[in-house]
Amino acid sequence: MLLIPHPSNLFPDTKALLQVLSAGLQKSIERNQPQIVSISLEIPTIDPLAVLQTINQPEKIHFYFEKNRSQNSFRPPASDPKIINPSDAIAAIDSAQSLTTEGTKRFTQAQKFIRTCLANTITTGNLNLPYSGPHFFCSFSFFDHNSPQDSSLNAATIFLPRWQISRHRECCVLVANLVIEPSINLEKLYNNFVATTQKIIQTPKIIQPSTTHSLNLTKQPVTEPETFKKSVKSALNSIHKNQYNKIVLASAIDVFSQTPFQIIQSLNKLRKLHPDCYIFSTGNGKGKTFIGASPERLVSVDNHILATDALAGSAPRGKTPLEDANLAKTLLNNDKEKHEHQVVIDFIIQRLSNLGLIPLLSPPIRLLQLSNIQHLWTPIKAQVTPNVSLLDIVAELHPTPAVAGNPRKIACQEIRQYENFNRCLYAGPLGWIDRNGNGEFIVGIRSAIIDGKHARLYAGAGIVEGSIPDKEHAEIQLKLQALLKALI
Repeated sequence: MLLIPHPSNLFPDTKALLQVLSAGLQKSIERNQPQIVSISLEIPTIDPLAVLQTINQPEKIHFYFEKNRSQNSFRPPASDPKIINPSDAIAAIDSAQSLTTEGTKRFTQAQKFIRTCLANTITTGNLNLPYSGPHFFCSFSFFDHNSPQDSSLNAATIFLPRWQISRHRECCVLVANLVIEPSINLEKLYNNFVATTQKIIQTPKIIQPSTTHSLNLTKQPVTEPETFKKSVKSALNSIHKNQYNKIVLASAIDVFSQTPFQIIQSLNKLRKLHPDCYIFSTGNGKGKTFIGASPERLVSVDNHILATDALAGSAPRGKTPLEDANLAKTLLNNDKEKHEHQVVIDFIIQRLSNLGLIPLLSPPIRLLQLSNIQHLWTPIKAQVTPNVSLLDIVAELHPTPAVAGNPRKIACQEIRQYENFNRCLYAGPLGWIDRNGNGEFIVGIRSAIIDGKHARLYAGAGIVEGSIPDKEHAEIQLKLQALLKALI
């Protein structure tokens, strides 16, 4: 194991590391295929987002994931007032190994890919550190196929990064996944590893401001307001005829800037504006980046304990404490919103039961209050059996009625008919899995695809019996504003 006793002396045992690299080379020669040497080091405290700004390149794939530990998550909350960083953050940069695929078996193929990579990986360093060891980062589109015009955004992308920088409280961990091939020059590989690690450690403490972004934005609806309201009316008619009991209809707007959008600046704004949400970004290395601030965890697994959330039913926040309390009370007692919420609860219970798991609810229904909106929320937990993987659970749960509808199959068919755009990664599962099968996935809502000077923003609303078209449209506009503020 490579141990790192002092930040000022990160590489005290070059010989030990070269021995590990040599072992990887020997296996690569024996098996006639690439091997991965995964090195975990504790490094001085830095901001993973600042590292992403410093070393990422547009042609390299990346993944960024940040959450406040006071959120509904399995990570322990920060109670120490001395803790400066209240959030966990991970930046994954460049690809050591990757898979892109599509189709109904994409989750199964992703799981097989992860197993194969781990079978060809040697881990070293301090593996007791948080987020240490190899992690796999995943993004799945809403539907299992994307349209030809959206081919650059794959229906499934899974990758093991070359560089992973994480922060948990004041502990920062660098994971380097080095690719070893039979013809590799180990000395050159080692020198590149040292140089990049030193560059990461020397990352500026704060995000460097942008001086080139224009504030002049042009907005253009992808779906006209009246068209959306007409779709809601048509969906309500189908609900009244018992064809389905819920459908989630999304809307989108295109935003154009005179200069390219600044991804890092937008993420920095999002985490300041929405510290109660998951902040995420995934770039395909071909010019397109999917970013957002999602309030919704799909599922997490930690040491065989599953945690998920029924999150459906919404209301705005009040401008005064009294107005806010009244809106919260109305939401908790609104039959339409409670019905929408119960549909999600029933779905999750059924889906987890299909895997042989026993869901445990935390009643009564409570509120998840965000900066500009509040939702009905019911946490759900379960013990995960050894034969069930995190991706098995993701495949079973996605898409939930909170982003699709119920029954799911019919709702998804209707969504394709009503929406005049491809959802791509919008409302799809995004997350990570470690070498032990732990991980966390969120739902990619309140999100946008950014491509140079163009951004497409997405938001949706759940349509059930009692929905009012004007109110559903207003709810979507409220959600879109949350992301739009981060782009300007």
